[in-house]
Amino acid sequence: MMALSDASSAMPGGSGERRRATGGRSAWPPRDSLRRRIVPAERRPPVKVRGRSLVVGPSSAPAPEPEPMVVARSRFMYLRTLVPSDLAYLAEWADDPTLERMVGSELLHSFTHVYDRDPSFYDALLADPTQVVFMIEAVKGWSKPVGVIRLFNIHLLEGYAYIETIVADPRALKRGFGVQACRLISYYGVDVLGLRRIEAKVYEYNVLSINTLKRNGCVQEGVLRKAAFKDGRYWDVLVFGVLREEIEAVRRRDKYLLPPAGGPLDAS
Repeated sequence: MMALSDASSAMPGGSGERRRATGGRSAWPPRDSLRRRIVPAERRPPVKVRGRSLVVGPSSAPAPEPEPMVVARSRFMYLRTLVPSDLAYLAEWADDPTLERMVGSELLHSFTHVYDRDPSFYDALLADPTQVVFMIEAVKGWSKPVGVIRLFNIHLLEGYAYIETIVADPRALKRGFGVQACRLISYYGVDVLGLRRIEAKVYEYNVLSINTLKRNGCVQEGVLRKAAFKDGRYWDVLVFGVLREEIEAVRRRDKYLLPPAGGPLDAS
């Protein structure tokens, strides 16, 4: 079930504006560079040793954790790639009953009930071509991620995807983290993935998410009547969608900065 915490929204945009003053080079890092991972031994290429092919086994020393890559930023928050240690945050958030009620995250459900919180979930995420997952970080004032956001069920041929946002820290609610995170990942979806449409579903009682979607140009397109069961009763699920041109209208008045690949954060 896809729903949105404090702020979740989606918006597409065109491609010409995204090429900043970088000599025509896209401001986004290549998509392949976001899928860095530690390759398990069974998938490593064979090594030739005196004419025989041997698979190199795991090293006695643990492999170093990859450095997270900043994908997009605004003045006070940014999106970055996942690292293996982020699974500890997912486990913590999966146990939060408020997040379960407000979001009902399929991401956290899969981590808990399909993978049994196994570290292999990290590799599975990075290897999945139908989704991209980023951590939401504050530039200052927070010692750990604020939440997580993803585009999932990505259909490149048809040009659409779904969005799921989790603003997990209660202190971050109503402070714009969800709004900005959704805008940034939506720009990424349009610029890098070529999406023309992003969809969202939200429980009828999740007023924060509904207001966020509307602020970001999303249009309510339908109602799934009594499609969710929470708190001993059935609730409607509202369906929202946003198109590229509607996103461009938001982006034209948007002051968020998309850093060049490897660019520094602006903490101002």
